[in-house]
Amino acid sequence: MAVTRLKRKNRKDKAKSAVRRQTLKLQNAKPVIKNVDIEKIKEEFKAKAKAKKA
Repeated sequence: MAVTRLKRKNRKDKAKSAVRRQTLKLQNAKPVIKNVDIEKIKEEFKAKAKAKKA
């Protein structure tokens, strides 16, 4: 008995698994942790507020 491949189903399954793999990869991705100086940012906002008032 000959075995035939279901090519369309095979393509569909591969595409589905590729999408699933990609979404899992995105979910596991961690953003780069940056050192942020909060006080410096606050000073910048104060400077901008003064510039707008003047």
